[in-house]
Amino acid sequence: MTEILMPRLSDTMEEGVISSWQKQPGDEVAVGDVIVDIETDKAVMEYEAYEAGVLEKILVPEGESAAIGAPIAVITPAGGAGQAAAAKPAAEPATEPATEPATEPAAEAEPETVPEPAPKAEAEAEPAAAEAPARAPERSAASRPPSSPLARRLARDHGIDLATLSGSGPGGRIVRADIEAAVRGGARAEAPAAPAPAAPAPAAAAPAAPPVRARAEDQDVEAVPLNRFRKVAAKRLTESKRDAPHFYLNREVDAEALLAFRKTLNEALAPAKVSVNDLIVKAVSTALREHPAVNVSYTEENLLFHKRVNVGIAVAVEDGLVVPVVRDTDRKSVSQIGQESRELAGKAREGKLTLNEMSGGTFSVSNLGMFGVDSFSAVINPPEAAILAVGAIRDEPVVRDGEVVPGKRMAMTLSVDHRATDGATAARFLDRLATLLQNPLLIVA
Repeated sequence: MTEILMPRLSDTMEEGVISSWQKQPGDEVAVGDVIVDIETDKAVMEYEAYEAGVLEKILVPEGESAAIGAPIAVITPAGGAGQAAAAKPAAEPATEPATEPATEPAAEAEPETVPEPAPKAEAEAEPAAAEAPARAPERSAASRPPSSPLARRLARDHGIDLATLSGSGPGGRIVRADIEAAVRGGARAEAPAAPAPAAPAPAAAAPAAPPVRARAEDQDVEAVPLNRFRKVAAKRLTESKRDAPHFYLNREVDAEALLAFRKTLNEALAPAKVSVNDLIVKAVSTALREHPAVNVSYTEENLLFHKRVNVGIAVAVEDGLVVPVVRDTDRKSVSQIGQESRELAGKAREGKLTLNEMSGGTFSVSNLGMFGVDSFSAVINPPEAAILAVGAIRDEPVVRDGEVVPGKRMAMTLSVDHRATDGATAARFLDRLATLLQNPLLIVA
């Protein structure tokens, strides 16, 4: 018999939530089979079996959490499952004599308080109660259609029964779009029980003021439980602002040459595309290589200088914010950075990022320019020492050769952990970054 323990699936994970069980008690499990989807602080990840056997028992049901290292299920060898089942009847008679003497004195002491039919009812109820758990997994396994981990988590969050949906993905697989359509259409697991709320109608019809106020309050405020992403993000960002003394450096750059260079690259690389953010990530990587004192992490005992430049790119998802990491960006071309960034962003929105794709960052870039944000200050993503916030490229009048002409301006804000580096060091880095962006040929030189 082998216990499946809650694994550590991210560097900041303290507990995991069971999103959905892909195997049910009695199902055979082969090495590599996905047993369960686990929701961590960063994504929903599939847990694969490392040993073959039979899933004997589920210890943590769907929707509940368990600490790292806690048992969540039990697997027995293929031959051991039958032996365990055969051993159960032998154990049951041993427990019955122990319980009967305990109940008989109670019956003699108070014969009138224990009616004759009661034991019979209990005896009839016990088999039914024993059979229900055995049948429940069969119904669950039979009614669960194929679905993506993200779709299962969204369905659980919105109270949607997957068995009532038809998937639009390959092979009828239920995907995120199907859940969103169901939410818009009001298809929820609680739908069949909709007539039940009609019971409080007489109270609502009463002229008393308190029920009216309660209804008004319910309409004004909706309490939505925090999901795993929000909880962990709130905890980590609070710790970052509390523990890391932030300071901020602001800089505006002339983005005219950057946009022209991007246009030239896209014409040369067609049909591949390079975004402004790809060029910014490449410029940041070049500047970090030249200024290693910013590519660091602070600990209580040491200042860690990272030999690799791994840039995290903030991606907005439905449940919050994730930061997938593009590794060795200083050694990659702009087109490689662009391709990897798009792939990671797509996986982030589908909830399919792996631990390796979300860890190991040494610096982060957060760009809200596509949302029309002129400028903002970002919170440092620990254990990194800095993060760059990028705003929108704006049309503004600029002075060139003594004349006011139309121009393109872009604001950047560098948030820095003062424990890890000082203002002058960070200012030199930001100045070099501005030079690279205003002379983009230096980025690829």
